[in-house]
Amino acid sequence: MWQSSPPGSIYDYIRVASFSIGPDGLVEQWSRRAASLFGMTSDEVVGKDPVEAFMPAELRRGARRRVGEILDGKEWTGLVPFRIPGENAARGLAEVYVMPSETETGERAAVCIVVDVRALRRIETDLAASQAIFGQSPFGFVLFGTDFTVVRANKRFATVFGGEADDHRGRTVEDYLPRPEAERLSGTLRRVLETGDAVTDLQLVGTPPGAAGRRHWSMNLYRVHSGSGRPVGIAGLATDVTQRHIAAREAASARRNLALLNEASARIGNSLDLETTARELLDVAVPGFCDLASVDLFQGLLSGEEASPGSWGRPHQESGTGSAELRRVAYASAVSDALPGGIPAARTGLGGEADGDTGPPALGSVHRYPFHSPCAVALRAGRVQDVPGGGRGFVHSTLAVPMVAHDVVVGLVQFSRTKGSEPFGERDRALATELAARAAVCIDNARLYRREHERALILQRSLLPPGDPEAAGLDIACRYLPGNTATEVGGDWFDVIELPGHRTALVIGDVMGRGLRAAVAMGELRTAVRTLALLDLEPAEVLSALDEVARGLGTPGGGERSDGFGAGGGAQWPSRAAHKSREADLSEVYLATCVYAVYDPVTRRCTFANAGHLPPVVAEPGEPARLLDVPPGMPLGVGGEPFEEVEVELREGSLLALYTDGLVESRDHPLDEGLDSFRQALAEPSQPLEDVCDHVLSTLDTRHGEDDIALLMARIQGLAPETVGDWQLPRELRSVGRARELARVQLTAWGLDELVDTTELLVSELVTNALRYGEGEIRLRLLRDRTLVCEVWDAGLVQPRRRRARDTDEGGRGLQLVGLLSAAWGSRRTPRGKTVWFELALPDGEPAPELTVEQLLSMY
Repeated sequence: MWQSSPPGSIYDYIRVASFSIGPDGLVEQWSRRAASLFGMTSDEVVGKDPVEAFMPAELRRGARRRVGEILDGKEWTGLVPFRIPGENAARGLAEVYVMPSETETGERAAVCIVVDVRALRRIETDLAASQAIFGQSPFGFVLFGTDFTVVRANKRFATVFGGEADDHRGRTVEDYLPRPEAERLSGTLRRVLETGDAVTDLQLVGTPPGAAGRRHWSMNLYRVHSGSGRPVGIAGLATDVTQRHIAAREAASARRNLALLNEASARIGNSLDLETTARELLDVAVPGFCDLASVDLFQGLLSGEEASPGSWGRPHQESGTGSAELRRVAYASAVSDALPGGIPAARTGLGGEADGDTGPPALGSVHRYPFHSPCAVALRAGRVQDVPGGGRGFVHSTLAVPMVAHDVVVGLVQFSRTKGSEPFGERDRALATELAARAAVCIDNARLYRREHERALILQRSLLPPGDPEAAGLDIACRYLPGNTATEVGGDWFDVIELPGHRTALVIGDVMGRGLRAAVAMGELRTAVRTLALLDLEPAEVLSALDEVARGLGTPGGGERSDGFGAGGGAQWPSRAAHKSREADLSEVYLATCVYAVYDPVTRRCTFANAGHLPPVVAEPGEPARLLDVPPGMPLGVGGEPFEEVEVELREGSLLALYTDGLVESRDHPLDEGLDSFRQALAEPSQPLEDVCDHVLSTLDTRHGEDDIALLMARIQGLAPETVGDWQLPRELRSVGRARELARVQLTAWGLDELVDTTELLVSELVTNALRYGEGEIRLRLLRDRTLVCEVWDAGLVQPRRRRARDTDEGGRGLQLVGLLSAAWGSRRTPRGKTVWFELALPDGEPAPELTVEQLLSMY
């Protein structure tokens, strides 16, 4: 049956030509292939002697003899050299097969078949090279046909997949790889055959017959063509890269672990909060290290108990079994359906005291682990434990890792991986231990900080006035806002101190620095202020004395700082001990700012002294709020500069505000801007004082959390004229009687008849002392507010001193009587002398208690 030969036949690879020689020995027919082989057209050859046409000159004699023999009817086959056209007269070698023939007239002729021997030698060499590469290659070599079946495979390929090389002919990729990988390889083969684009380093995974584990191969694929360019298949070169894959996986794991540790260093411990630190640990671990994780901390640690190393992890004291109580403080999951409490404990590995059918502890719940459970063992031994039960549910690998800081177990973290993830290995155990240890140190630091922070808060709160303090002639409201939980306790404080004569001291201050030591320094300064206030000193004198106290806070023993020079005659070089002491002193310097103001409700005058603090703000009715021009002075603790006083008369209904810098200054708001906002917030001072405070705090930026905020506000309400009795008395004996009469009439007018006798007696004693020991005119003043205050003024500077009179003394018992009958008494210096005062409680309807025998005898 006749049919066309497809492209890629043998003649495409071998150069074959033909021509014929007539009876006359000349070329009679010249084929196109002959013209291509010899480089001569038919016009150049037909009718010519072939020997002359393309034989070398030195071979022509023997060639003519051969041609004669051929024309005599003899077949001949042999190698004939010829000139190669266009190759610089190079010679070729052709194998010629000459077959005698006859013409139509019976004459003898010849047909010649010529084959280029060079092409045959090249094909032979290529076959030998192909066989060497295919057979001797250390890599698996396979040739797929256009139907994607194996056409040929080498021995190395057969060694991996079994049998002999010829046994693989006709197989498909499904015979070597699991279905997903086989489908992926089939698609790649189809794409290479269709496009001709080679594919390099195609990663395949499979299990060879008889192999124990999976293997990894890297495969290069390229399309193979025939001599005519027709695709005839796809060649594949496969290399076993299992060891390289294992090494790369270990390197990637090491890089991942280093990256996790680096991330842990950056992200864990940014907060000094226990729960936040636990969540930071899980943010690093999930999903970078595991799929599920939880953190349990000992309940004793969270409640602030002081414990010796290991005591938190001791077994339950009552039953002797189980772990101590823990609280689940953090949980994280990269699995959408794995929620706390939604997966049985045996499946998640994150369970607590319950058995396998009970869910894990809910977030925030308190629980215990059974005594022999891996979690309890990990807590007691302080070592990582594997949690069994990986065959059930979707969790197949769990590590229980104790959190150890400074040889103290503070809690337990559990890491779990679900099916589809690799189980934990030794490298993972080491990483889990490192992550837990880093978090444990941060949690222990947070625990210590929380303990110090709570103590400082207790100290600070105990030193602030309880509730809203009361004062004569003032309506007072105050606010204190601590910084957020991430900031340390500050040294802000304020105080309202009652002074004699219904006067009130308003104090606000801020110790520079933070923490417990700043709070302690604040407490010492506040105590010193109250002590100095009892002495009834002027505001500038109070700050000067307070400055000395502040300077002594930073020195050993609380004394003044020494310059460190020798005590002998003249200056000497400081000793080494003195130098170290001075360095220690400088490291303990406490600086503070403070405003001390004294308000007199009778005159509505307020005297201010400032030690480096922000100026007070006053808002008078109908006027915009303004900053009082009070010289700031140097902060407390600097020393060397006197403080100035400023006296301001405040209108009825005015608003006075003292505050710390946290109210008006933050990173986002400069001080000037904050002060302007504060003054604008006091635009309506007539509102209720509590509402004014709330409006100020809601208007200004008070949620920055950078510093504590203290605000002390007072509305001026002077004593009414009818509550004040004020008289001048001449310096003569009859002034004693006059004073008793004035007191009696005034108390009767006020309806305080029950206090008349006592007041007359005590006024008589004070006026008598003023006449006997004082100087100048005498002034008597009675003030009625929450108590009754009597003041006697004179120009003398000698302060009265209470003493015990001897049996033979005729006097000296007046001040003892004042002390027994009054609620309080004292004296203070004034710019023009002194004032002696006593205070009586207003009657409450109950009869006044009578003096006991012991009290009466104490006067004698």
